[in-house]
Amino acid sequence: KSNGSDSKKLRVEDRMEAPPSRVLHIRKLPNETSESEVIALGLPFGKVTNILTLKGKNQAFLELGTEEAAITMINYYSTVTPHVRNVPVFIQYSNHKELKTDSGNQRAQAVLQAVSAVQGGGTPASGSIVDLTAASSPVLRIIIDNMFYPVTLDVLQQIFSKFGTVMKIITFTKNNQFQALLQFNDPPTAQQAKIALDGQNIYNSCCTLRIDYSKLVNLNVKYNNDKSRDYTRPELPAGDGQPAMDPNMAAAFQGKDSNSLLGKIPGGLSPLNAAAAAAAAAGRVALSGHSGASGVLLASNLNEEVSNDISTPSRRVYGDAQRVKILYNKKDSALIQMADANQAQLAMSHLNGQKMHGKPIRVALSKHTSVQLPRDGLDDQGLTKDFTNSPLHRFKKPGSKNFQNIFPPTTTLHLSNIPTDVSEEDLRLLFSNAGGTVNAFKFFQDHKMALLQMSTVEEAIQGLIDLHNYNMGDNHHLRVSFSKSTI
Repeated sequence: KSNGSDSKKLRVEDRMEAPPSRVLHIRKLPNETSESEVIALGLPFGKVTNILTLKGKNQAFLELGTEEAAITMINYYSTVTPHVRNVPVFIQYSNHKELKTDSGNQRAQAVLQAVSAVQGGGTPASGSIVDLTAASSPVLRIIIDNMFYPVTLDVLQQIFSKFGTVMKIITFTKNNQFQALLQFNDPPTAQQAKIALDGQNIYNSCCTLRIDYSKLVNLNVKYNNDKSRDYTRPELPAGDGQPAMDPNMAAAFQGKDSNSLLGKIPGGLSPLNAAAAAAAAAGRVALSGHSGASGVLLASNLNEEVSNDISTPSRRVYGDAQRVKILYNKKDSALIQMADANQAQLAMSHLNGQKMHGKPIRVALSKHTSVQLPRDGLDDQGLTKDFTNSPLHRFKKPGSKNFQNIFPPTTTLHLSNIPTDVSEEDLRLLFSNAGGTVNAFKFFQDHKMALLQMSTVEEAIQGLIDLHNYNMGDNHHLRVSFSKSTI
């Protein structure tokens, strides 16, 4: 146990030695780790621009497109240990500000070329290595090995939707194995999902994903039920499909391996737990056992005049915050009590290091297990607020679509509940007045929803804080959340 603690301590100390850099140093890699496996660690956080592997030393350097992406990656992996081939690896900032690799590093350059094509929406050039050959189909064939516990269509959708828009899924059993066909909106998205997820465990030590490209280019789905789903046609009949299995039937799986997409199978995998775990899946790692973990966050380095702002994205985007307390002697810090530990983990992984009012905020799990309300008759100058009965909670209702729409902060905001008489110009003006520049705007067909793109992530965060639940008139309260789409 002490060795594990020492390793963790060493990792944190090493990470603090070098200042932030877009080049990251990865150590303790397993023997024969491929370039694509190293690149997959960074894929969910942004564009990967270079890689250098030191195979004799079991180390690698990974260069991301921006320092901001590297900071997000370090923050995420400082709370959830990254694994490659079931082996924990160590990631820290490098002293190098950029990687200069010679032309002899051809294999790595081929991998990078393929990944760049995927990220840019193109297709890789010929000559890429086998596991990065160009995908000609947006349909993936998925086989689940070691399926000791049930895997549902919804679980697959939650995991794969982190890489792009899942259009259709068909599940079936063939040769006594659970299999699925899953169609993305385009081949590059299917390729990126395959690179990141092939060989990963959905649950600890079991339910391994084996992914290949299908020869089909389009799926024909007749029924929307627990066996098949066409997300583009919600009006399809249920047919003779059986209702989805009650997740409470899945017994708790006691395993120590944390290199899985959904971690241990809980007694009941609530939609929010699944959404939190699926968000972690984008990083190829799990929210490993949070039993007994705190649901209280400590947020610091806040702007003292607007310390309550931090509670807005925590409270309304990544979970239901119950109470918020600004610290009396340190008003740039606040305690935020979420509904459970998974919500706290989700908010922390997405918000830590993000800029608000020009300052990068710090979000960590607190040693406190709850936020205490002031005793009766005691005036705490309004520093403690109780949101337990707030009507704005998004995650009270089991099965709500909100569980599927949890994304990291981005420049693009999803707006909904827009009154019919509100124009694009009205919304552009509203968000410009919140501080920032609106770069792009797009109404959905019914004009009740829209996408709006700000010039920076910081401006988007501020827009969400200021305008979520904004009264547009006639009791239409604007709903604002982060979107994974671009305009």
